[in-house]
Order: sequence, then C-alpha cells, then structure tokens
Amino acid sequence: MIRSLRLRLFLIIVIPLMVLGGAVGSWRIAEAQKTADAFFDRNLMFTALAVSRDVSLSDGDAISPETERLLGETAGGPVRYHVYAPDGVLVTGYAVPPVPVTRRLPKDTPFLYTDAHYKGAPVRVLRLKSEARIDGLSGTFTITVWQDLAARGAFARQQALRAGVVIASLILAVALLVWFGVRTGLKPLLDLEDAISRRSPEDLSPIRRAVPVETQGLVGRLNALFSRVAATLEAQAAFVSDAAHQLRNPIAGLLALAQSVQSAPSWAAAQERASDLARAAAEAGQLANRLLTLERARAETGTDGFQRLNLAGLARDAIKPFEAQAAARALTLTLEDPGPPVVVLADPVMLKEAVTNLLHNAFVHGGPAMTHVRLSLHDGPSVSLAISDDGRGVDAGDIPKILSRFGQAGTGQGSGLGLSIAEAIAQRHGGRLDVGRSPNGFRVTMTLPPVPEAPAEKTLDRPYGHTTLGVRRHGAGSETSREGLT
Repeated sequence: MIRSLRLRLFLIIVIPLMVLGGAVGSWRIAEAQKTADAFFDRNLMFTALAVSRDVSLSDGDAISPETERLLGETAGGPVRYHVYAPDGVLVTGYAVPPVPVTRRLPKDTPFLYTDAHYKGAPVRVLRLKSEARIDGLSGTFTITVWQDLAARGAFARQQALRAGVVIASLILAVALLVWFGVRTGLKPLLDLEDAISRRSPEDLSPIRRAVPVETQGLVGRLNALFSRVAATLEAQAAFVSDAAHQLRNPIAGLLALAQSVQSAPSWAAAQERASDLARAAAEAGQLANRLLTLERARAETGTDGFQRLNLAGLARDAIKPFEAQAAARALTLTLEDPGPPVVVLADPVMLKEAVTNLLHNAFVHGGPAMTHVRLSLHDGPSVSLAISDDGRGVDAGDIPKILSRFGQAGTGQGSGLGLSIAEAIAQRHGGRLDVGRSPNGFRVTMTLPPVPEAPAEKTLDRPYGHTTLGVRRHGAGSETSREGLT
C-alpha cells in the first residue's frame, strides 16, 4: 500500500495518462503507415501514367527525360517499369518482372496494387491498363511499375517517431506539472497537520483556519472530537477533585476509628469501636461506589449492554429493599403502573441504580413529617417514572443549588450524589430528569424514550399493579435537606 498521498495522486493521474498516451501512440503508428502507403501509392500512379503517356507518344520506343527523372528521383527511391502489349509481348522496360506478377490484369480491373518481390526484396507493384495504339498495334496495354517497400517503412517509422516524441514530451510535462501541482495542492493539508500537531491536552481549542471545501468536514469532526475530549478531560479532573474532597473526611475518620480500636481500654470497648469502624467503612465504600457509578454514567456512550425490559418489574425490584425501612417508619410506600408492560431499552443495572438513588433521596431527605412515598409509571409518547412524597419540599431559590454536584439546600445526611447519578443515567439513556415541588411535597420525574413492541419479549415480566406497603407512620426522623443533582 502506498502511504504517500502525493505519490498516490500522482500515480492516479499519470498512469491513466500513460495508458492513453500508449493507445494514441499505437493509433498514430497505424495512421502513419496508412499515410505512407497512400502517399507512395499515389506516386506510383503518377509514375505509371507518365510512362503510359510517353510510350504512347514515342510509339513504344522510349520515355521522355522528364519521366526518366521522375523514375529516378521520386520519393522512396527509384521506380522500375515495363510495358506489355495486348499479345503479351514486352514493349519496353525491365525484362525481369516482380514475382509473382502476371502479364495480364483480370477483366474489369483498370488497375491493381499488389505486394511482390523483385530480386529477393519486397516491393510495391502497380499494374495499370491503358488503351493505346503503338507501332500499328491497338488494344489494351499493361503498364507495371514497382518500388522497394523499405522507403515507405522508413517514412512511416519517422512519422510515428515524431508523434511519439510529441506524446512523450506532453506526458512528461504533465507529470511534472502534476507532481509539483499536487505538492502545492496538498499544502493546506500540511498546514492542517501543523495545526493539529500544536494541539495538546492543555490546548484543545478548535481549528479555525481556512481550509479547502473537501477538508471542511474533516476539520469539523476534528473540532467536535477536540470538544468531546476537552469535556472528558474536564469531567475527569472534576471527578478526581470531587472524589479526593469527598473521600478525605471518611478516610480520616476511618483512620481515627482504627487508632481508637488499637487504644481501646477493654475488649468490650474495642468491639464497640470496631463496629463503628465497620459502619464507617461501609459508608465510605458506598460513597466510592456512587462516585464510580456517576463517572461511568457520564463516560460511557452507545447502547452496548442495553436490553428491552419492563420498567415496572425493575421498579418493583428496586423498591423491595425499602419495604422494611418504610414499615419501620410507618410510611406508606406505593408503586403504581398503568398495567401493561412499560418497555424501555436500557442498561438494567444502571437504571435500577438510578431508581434506588431516587428512593434513597426521598427516604433520607423527606423530613420527619413525611407520611408516604409514591413511585408511579406512565407510558405515553414517552416513558416516565416519578417519585413523589409529602415531605419537606425545596424552595424555588434553592433549586439552582441542589442542581449542582454534592450540592444541598442545607446541612444534612447524604453525599449529594443521588440525584446527580440519576440525572447522568437518564441522560445516558437519552432521557432527562426533572426536579421540583409537588402540591404536597417534592417530586422527581425521570423521562425515557420508548421503544417499539417486540413480537417475543423474553425480558418482560408480568405487569406489576398497585401495591401499598405500610399503613401508619411512627417514629421521627432527623431534620435533613434535599440533595441536588448536576
């Protein structure tokens, strides 16, 4: 494979040109031979007519000096001749004729060109009939003239050589023009290469120089790639900064608890402190997992790993871990769906994580006055999953704050990542997350694009209807604030 674009363009242009030049050269050689044959055959005809005239005028004795000069100086070398009477007797000329040549022409043939040999050399022969009266004999006389073929061959080769030189010169001139022209034409690409080489992780600014129309699409895609890479690098830098900031305190707490276990005054105190250490480690691990989930949702693209699934079944699986907590707090936990399967194309692990985070957000930040949490599904032009509660809402002025990563309207429990994770997962699936107040509390709605029904849907489970978990509320929770999303 030729790696040089310049050489490839040169060969693409020059090779067909050379083939065309060869075809034209072959045609020109054939035409040169035809031209030579026509030219020398006409000379033979003129010579034969001159001989016929002179023999008739001189009564067969001799030909004129002018005709003698024509015979000796005609193009292509000397011309030989002889004249036969109607009875086949030689009137004048060379006694030895070309071989094979008969003394008489076929009937109804006024003249005839043939190829023959004279003394072993190839010659071109013209035989011409002429009605005349010579030395008292009237009838059809046959005049034969002939000339060596070597001259006309040399003439044809000379014409073909001239044409070949012209064609070769043109091809060479075009090749040189193409070689240097391609170099000049590729200069914008070389400039583009220089512009790309100047880009680095610290400078991914778009390329804004003028480029040919043919490369505008390439430059546009490069600029789009630079933008995506820059956004990815910024997101990674933000993730590392956020992870370091959020994990610093838990790690410090784990270190302090580990030291307190070592310095415990008794075995019972050590066990109690070890339990606190295990709980703190679990919380730190949960925070790390949430950070990784958020980064995965934002970094991945495409639909690899997606499958058709019933959103109601996934919601039912996600709500089960909260049943005991709802019963302990006497909260009414309700799942509602329209009945028929609500089909979506999604990553089941990531989508379940999003629903789990939304439910966790409601339980942690609903406040002590919250009495119910409702998860409802809607299947229409688009699929939506909404989680609403009657707990403490969020003031309109605090919504921009909770829409930032790790943002909270006030101090409280939680990492501030739950809604961020849910929003990133919704966007990963081509949907969106809407946050706002409900008439009696707080409401979060995840909207996903629907997918067409499949004839056989193995991943669908039975429709999940209306379920109510818990009937009374008891106990009091701590006063907390809503966590935000990016």
